[in-house]
Amino acid sequence: MAHTTDSDLAPRELRVLVAVADTGGFSAAADTLGLTQSAVSHSVRGSERKIGAVLFDRGRTGARPTPAGEKAVAHARRILRLLDVLTTEARGAVRPDAVEGPLRIAVFRSAALHLLPAVLRRLRARHPGIEPRVRIVREVGRGTIGEVADGRADIAIATLGGSVPLPPGLVARGLLDEPYALVHPAGHAAPRSLPLVDWAENCGSYTRDWWAAQDWIPKAAVVAEDDGAVLSLVSGGHGMAIMPALSLVGAAHSVGITDLGPERPTRQVGYVTSPELGGSSVVRALVRELRATVPPGVSLLGGEA
Repeated sequence: MAHTTDSDLAPRELRVLVAVADTGGFSAAADTLGLTQSAVSHSVRGSERKIGAVLFDRGRTGARPTPAGEKAVAHARRILRLLDVLTTEARGAVRPDAVEGPLRIAVFRSAALHLLPAVLRRLRARHPGIEPRVRIVREVGRGTIGEVADGRADIAIATLGGSVPLPPGLVARGLLDEPYALVHPAGHAAPRSLPLVDWAENCGSYTRDWWAAQDWIPKAAVVAEDDGAVLSLVSGGHGMAIMPALSLVGAAHSVGITDLGPERPTRQVGYVTSPELGGSSVVRALVRELRATVPPGVSLLGGEA
């Protein structure tokens, strides 16, 4: 039979590591946990001794995770979440009709605006015991997937297949295919002659090869903060843009949308989770509603939840 050894970290030690990382210091973590600073320091030193690595750089301004600490804290978050899931899943075995508990969702902006609201309405109607907790994350760098990898989210609604590889230990499934389109002031006689309006989150890895082959697309004259600002500028006659379908759901009548033809770029939107959380009832419930919701202008991919 497996047994606890002196090298195992207890849940309380994991909570201390997460609190120090989240608050940026031992004193703040102590306040959060209702402990003394010396108790937090003692716990962290004990964890470092068991792991055999320094987990935090201490300084006058606080404590920052080392590379080893970042790994440890990410695993600690995921382990603590699995302990929570253990309880709710065990209860669900007694009451299989009751799917309940918190569900942490990371989502990028256009999906939060045009996909998630309908999904959450359906989810709450079918499973009122689920408590969605949503974080809207810029889809640049590690994006929403990084939230799952770091243990901050149970599931990410993410763009898949880009230049950033999927972190090890996670699983991804496609949901939607989004075509890109030329967006311009409605009725403009020569929209391709307009200056380009762009934003940092526009997924260049999906369009890079296609973009390089288009000699009519200039360098961006305006770089906006998000796709909403881009649409506003285009609507006001200040330029044209190349945008994916989710960003264009509900676009104003003053915005014209022109198909880019059969060679147009597309991006895939899907979800990312861990194998353990992917089998939980709350994540499976969300995936079912995601697969049942298709915004205008996108096509649903096949596959099982």
